[in-house]
Amino acid sequence: MAAPINLYEAKTQLSKLVDEAAAGHDVVIARHGKPVARITHLGSGKGAVRFGLLKGRFKVRKDFDDPLPAGILESFEG
Repeated sequence: MAAPINLYEAKTQLSKLVDEAAAGHDVVIARHGKPVARITHLGSGKGAVRFGLLKGRFKVRKDFDDPLPAGILESFEG
């Protein structure tokens, strides 16, 4: 990690610092010589969706969508 950058200098060079963070380098911003913030790369976020990952690992019963029996439903509704 590079040396902290003064807040005033960071304000004047924000675009450059964001580009540096996007390249994977953390940028530390300091106020009065004390680190107070960090600009860092967020990453790509979500990974690829893999459909069918759990296929064949569990079964859904045919009565899954049927109404609940009266006694069970009453206990949930109070």
